[in-house]
Amino acid sequence: MPARLRHRIDALHITAVARPAARPNPQADSGVLLALGAAIHACELLRLDYAPAEFDAPPRRVQPHHLVIWGERWYLVAWDLDREDWRTFRADRITPRTPTGPRFTPRELPGGDVAAFVANRFQGSDGAGGWPCRGEVILDAPAAAVRQYTRDGIVEELGPNRCRLIMGSWSWPGLAAAIGSFDADIDIVGPAELATVFAQLARRYDAAARSATGATRPTF
Repeated sequence: MPARLRHRIDALHITAVARPAARPNPQADSGVLLALGAAIHACELLRLDYAPAEFDAPPRRVQPHHLVIWGERWYLVAWDLDREDWRTFRADRITPRTPTGPRFTPRELPGGDVAAFVANRFQGSDGAGGWPCRGEVILDAPAAAVRQYTRDGIVEELGPNRCRLIMGSWSWPGLAAAIGSFDADIDIVGPAELATVFAQLARRYDAAARSATGATRPTF
């Protein structure tokens, strides 16, 4: 280094400051998730304490409808009987009360699409925006594993190793490729465009495999 620059460099005092780790999201208790899922499955009215709450506040009375994941957090989508409106509750702030019941007839969720409903609630959208391509599938994979790699999608637990995934993309091939990255068996719920592009990609991947290995094309 030239002498005329060395004294300037020597005068620098540099302190490296590590970027703080991202604050982890509070995790919902597994027992709470099981209780919420059971109430949803049985269509039973649920009484719950929701923090933070005023001192000696009465429990909330809700008709639970869906348990979903948004932004790495669990949420309960429910009809609030006292407020006569739909609400989303963070599961890590819920303390269910027992017993549950009575049973209720599920209401129709506005728009009929839980993914669009939750996305609109959190994004402040009127439903006019969103991804141009949106699809719904069932994956043979745990919801907890899928949610780690789903930023803007909706993950709904259907069982220990099965979940519903609703997500969007700018293109149908991009959406299908993103869904295929979960390395799990897939059942397509819809729409038809998603099924069509999966078939197109299957043919494309098959041709790529044959060109690399010289294998004979299998008969389906």
